[in-house]
Amino acid sequence: MNNFTDRTTLGSSGLLTSRMGIGSDAGIAADALEWAFDRGINYFYWGTRRTKGMQRAIHALAPRHRDEMVVALQSYDLTGLAMNHAFYRGLRQLRLDYADVLILGKRDGPVPHHIQDKVLALKEAGVVRHLCVSAHDRKTYEAHLASGIFDLIMVRYNCAHPGAETEVFPLLDSMDRRPGVLVYNSTRWGHLFDPAWMPDGEPTPDPTHLFRHALSHPAVDMVLTAPATKQQLETNLKAIEQGPLSEEDFAWLARIGKHVHAKNPNTNWDFLFQSRGA
Repeated sequence: MNNFTDRTTLGSSGLLTSRMGIGSDAGIAADALEWAFDRGINYFYWGTRRTKGMQRAIHALAPRHRDEMVVALQSYDLTGLAMNHAFYRGLRQLRLDYADVLILGKRDGPVPHHIQDKVLALKEAGVVRHLCVSAHDRKTYEAHLASGIFDLIMVRYNCAHPGAETEVFPLLDSMDRRPGVLVYNSTRWGHLFDPAWMPDGEPTPDPTHLFRHALSHPAVDMVLTAPATKQQLETNLKAIEQGPLSEEDFAWLARIGKHVHAKNPNTNWDFLFQSRGA
């Protein structure tokens, strides 16, 4: 395949999606999202920030296209006390009967049994179709995968933080039911295409290089982007038309990633991937 325009199946979930999904975090407008849907982008992540633009786009699209859409909601509730309330409130706000995906966000330890029971009950009730987990600490994915309840995993992966290549992706090789793999923070909040962060003598990538870097790994099914404007969205979507990177580009981005990581290795808030039109 010489580009990323073909749809893909997200592992054992069976969900058929575009290779790029859109997050709501930066507040992109409804008309831009409807424009993207008309061009094949069907994964809408109403997650960390439930902004109005995506809410309005789903209101407009779902009555005619619900079966073609993949809508993801997210919970950061580590206690489980408010999880059901927040989830059902999200469904009401979107005017939906179910979410295709419920993401348990930033789970840097095994998911407690009482929370597993809650989300499995939502799935049994038919209001959630598939479960996903994300984490900052890559070592926790082994326990998440061993639980057997997740159809999808959401992993930070970029050229400054390539650790998923050795700590997460190999875990999938021996699985009978391989989960779909979504990656986020591909631009590291925009640092990886900011000239001020570049090593001397290296050209500055643009966002499409960074999304293509993620999509070029064979373990990755889909990359997430959270643009603030339609112009940023149009730029980012060019990545799926341009296809995999060359070996030379991989080496170039590896040099840049190593430099950026050394400049500021502390990224405890990497799950907030919206800044700079990422």
